[in-house]
Amino acid sequence: MIAFVPLLPALPLLGALVAVFWPAAGGAVAASVAVAVSLLLIPLAGMRAPLATDLGGWVPPLGIALQMDGLAVAFAGFSAVVMLAVVVAAPFRGTGRIAAAFWPLALLLWGALNAIFLSRDLFNLYVGLELLSLAAVSLVALDGKAEAIAAALRYLVFALIGSLLYLLGAALVYAAHGSLDLADLPQRVVAAPDLLAAGLMTAGLLVKTALFPFHAWLPPAHSGAPAAASAMLSALVPKASFYILLRLWFDGMPDLGEPVFLALMGALGTAAILYGGLMALRQDRLKLLIAYSTVAQLGYLFLVFPLAGGADAAQPWAAGAWTATVFHAAAHAFAKAAMFLCAGLWLAALGHDRIEGLRGMVRTTPMLVFAFALSAVSLMGLPPSGGFTAKYLMVTSAFAAGTPLWALGPLAGGLLAAVYLYRPLAEAFGAPAPQDIRPVPRSRQIVPLLLALMAILLGVFSNPPFDLVQIGRPAAAVEGVE
Repeated sequence: MIAFVPLLPALPLLGALVAVFWPAAGGAVAASVAVAVSLLLIPLAGMRAPLATDLGGWVPPLGIALQMDGLAVAFAGFSAVVMLAVVVAAPFRGTGRIAAAFWPLALLLWGALNAIFLSRDLFNLYVGLELLSLAAVSLVALDGKAEAIAAALRYLVFALIGSLLYLLGAALVYAAHGSLDLADLPQRVVAAPDLLAAGLMTAGLLVKTALFPFHAWLPPAHSGAPAAASAMLSALVPKASFYILLRLWFDGMPDLGEPVFLALMGALGTAAILYGGLMALRQDRLKLLIAYSTVAQLGYLFLVFPLAGGADAAQPWAAGAWTATVFHAAAHAFAKAAMFLCAGLWLAALGHDRIEGLRGMVRTTPMLVFAFALSAVSLMGLPPSGGFTAKYLMVTSAFAAGTPLWALGPLAGGLLAAVYLYRPLAEAFGAPAPQDIRPVPRSRQIVPLLLALMAILLGVFSNPPFDLVQIGRPAAAVEGVE
């Protein structure tokens, strides 16, 4: 099974190359890659121990090592589901300019994501980040409108700043230790000389993750891109840099996680939850509302640092916090991709995405309204959704750790989400239905509905994912929160 692991990034990258030279078949190539990668991931979901391989037979620190543990499989798995949905739902077919660019960029983005999830070398992670940023920025500017190009340029500036900070930190690590392998670094890293390197890499990754207050690029970029691109950008792209943060602080430099730093990360996450929710309340456009919701939802992920980082990594409640983070990442990916696909179809039907213009859409697009409502249930953290499971584990971990203050963010964020997501739903269920509307085939409404159902089912069938996520984590933390 380990022999097929390198194919996870290789197939999308090869597909991107084929789509460049054969643009008319870009959609078919993407569909073939999506099916192949999904089939490769199915047996990995049943693994019982981490899998590792050294490319070319060269072991680190000279060679390149790829590793699949529970965290990598989980992130690669929900990324594959979202990408498969985008492949089916994206309207770009034929040989048009947008279609010719969309499919290679989407496949390049997917290949970069899988390369990041598999790598444990700081420089290879940098290469994956650069490929990801290149594809993401290009997708933002895909339709060529002035607003989209301005958003892409802002995104590019932030991405370059993040990349330079990360690369400088990685260079300092290599200069000090002659190694960039995350499995090798814990035996080499010492507190004082490596704090600067870790701080630089962390700052760069926070910029790329769009954690408050480094979020300014995200709302215009995600709302200005085509809906199919927005689904990938919101659901997957920020998760890649967050994934590297997890690898850096939990695998590569766990002993540097001082309480002050971990508390700062948790505080920034809580601030993001509150700020993103309040800004979402002020939006009149649906795509901007969903984008600011992403700013808020990303904040939940950073509560893993004060609850499971540093000295708490081997505590019984750490498994609950760790699993909550992965569950939230997956549930958010499904729900937010569904929301952006819904917004795109409503935009195509109405010609705009103003929230007040959604009045009565339940009568014309009932499946889309249902999909949006199910996604809202998960983002609010209502049972039985995956979002509820994640927030429940976060709150119980906070109380088990004796730090109930960290439970306030998820609780307040759920209330804010209920308020700002109520607005479009209230309009959609209002009357009368719009008269001048382009019909939306039911076949195009199925994909966001299935994604939203995935966010719900993640909470209903939570035991197998819980067990998978623990593979590769500290043995003492596998106990979990009873």
